[in-house]
Amino acid sequence: MSELSTLGNILLFTFLGSIGALLGGVILLSKEKASRKLSHFLASFAAGTLLGAAFFDLLPEAAHQAEKTEVDVFLWTFVGIATFFLIERFIHTFHHHENYDGHDVKHESKTTIPLIIISDTMHNFLDGVVIAATFLVNIPLGVITTFAVVAHEIPQEIGDMGLLLHKGMKRGKVIFVNIVSACAAFAGAVLTYIVGVKLVEQLSIFLALTAGFFIYIALSDLIPEIHHEKRKGYALIETGLLLLGVLLIYLSVSFLEHGG
Repeated sequence: MSELSTLGNILLFTFLGSIGALLGGVILLSKEKASRKLSHFLASFAAGTLLGAAFFDLLPEAAHQAEKTEVDVFLWTFVGIATFFLIERFIHTFHHHENYDGHDVKHESKTTIPLIIISDTMHNFLDGVVIAATFLVNIPLGVITTFAVVAHEIPQEIGDMGLLLHKGMKRGKVIFVNIVSACAAFAGAVLTYIVGVKLVEQLSIFLALTAGFFIYIALSDLIPEIHHEKRKGYALIETGLLLLGVLLIYLSVSFLEHGG
């Protein structure tokens, strides 16, 4: 197969992966009243999908890739967590300099929203890297990988979009931000195609960093919201949705492993 047709397959399936990942969230956002009611609960679902993706998908794959490169996966996961902590501290410091009227929930939302977008963008970039790398090996592996990307991205994007709504972002802006973020997959795919094996050798580092980002967001921002919920019925539902998010990712990964 020629290099041109290989690049064509990479771009086509990266596009399909991006569209599939956004589909669930766009359908959710098409119903404004329902999305407003569900946005608070989807924050819990997002926490579950983030933790599930980190522990059942990203870290195991990072460990597998590290066997070939001797990369310290635990070190780079910690680097991911520490990096997001430093970013968050920087944003908090900035807002504290700009505002002097004490604690404000809106300021916390402004802190969290960039972290969610950065995390999602990096994840999308990594998806493009993975899709392109597998197509460089062979077409069937690339197709299977694209399916895997869509399978775990749909619940992830639903959770992220619901979370951005919960933090006060308008529906139109949520869709726009997620489309722009999804375009990072093309950057990852094209870069991998150009650089080739050199970037693929560092795949475990990207996986571990992304896992660290997901763990930090889930544990530092989303789960505390569940603990702060005073209504017993709501807290129970939120807990169930968090576990559902974890279970959904676990079953998706397990199915794909046995099916692939």
